[in-house]
Amino acid sequence: MEEVYRPIWVSIVGNVFLAIIKLVVGFFYSSIALISDGVHSLSDVVTSVAGYFGLKVASKPPDKTHPFGHSRFEPLVAFLIGEALLIVAYEIGRNSLMRLLHGETIEVNELMLGVTVLSILAKEAMFRYSVHVGRKLNSQILIADAYHHRSDSLSSIAVLIGLGLQKLGFPHGDSVAGLIVAFFLVKVSLGIILENVRYLTGQAPPFEVCEKIKGRALEVPNVLGVHDLRAHYVGNKLHVELHIEVPPELSLKEAHDVGEEVKKRIEEMPEVERAFVHVDIEGVTE
Repeated sequence: MEEVYRPIWVSIVGNVFLAIIKLVVGFFYSSIALISDGVHSLSDVVTSVAGYFGLKVASKPPDKTHPFGHSRFEPLVAFLIGEALLIVAYEIGRNSLMRLLHGETIEVNELMLGVTVLSILAKEAMFRYSVHVGRKLNSQILIADAYHHRSDSLSSIAVLIGLGLQKLGFPHGDSVAGLIVAFFLVKVSLGIILENVRYLTGQAPPFEVCEKIKGRALEVPNVLGVHDLRAHYVGNKLHVELHIEVPPELSLKEAHDVGEEVKKRIEEMPEVERAFVHVDIEGVTE
């Protein structure tokens, strides 16, 4: 199995296991905090499956309908994952608020606390693995999926605190924990949505990245200057267009070879997918 798919499968299997445990215990003891945490884990299963298919489509080579490849499908799926998480946050928050307003309370036991601790440990481990691979491969789907794990871990901590307070005598700990879970979900989902909007809309990279690209071009022998550099995201990778200036005494082939070397060096950068290099003659070509 390719490395990029392993965290997705770990996520699917792990979340199915955790969702079943939390939902069964939550329904048995009428804990909205555990039920909402279980729904959170179940939503991660759905989004991980969507992420798997998103990665599959994004890795397809260019074709007639998508001549620059399918890389935009990856941030598109990540964006949809963020939207789904926002809907889940709304439902959890609404249900928690209704229980709080109606004054419903539950009895908390050691099994409920144990399930919550297990969820915290498992989700934190899944987060660390997914974010490591996601950053290594620059995969927005894996990074989005990783932060689902982190949000689930943080929300489970909130559940643990809420259930613990309720066991110590605070009557609404379960409902308050559900509201805190919803808050974490909103925060993470908005971060995922905003991050991937810039990939989908072809936003330019930061100034530092553009300077790094210029530096790569200027390292090539016979490159006297760089101008008209433009770069934008196509998916989570950059397409770069720039003009380089070469000495007028170079032959056509020599000038072409310089341009090819610049293209090669820029495309070796992890942020860049394609580079388009225009060769200008210093003092002749405008």
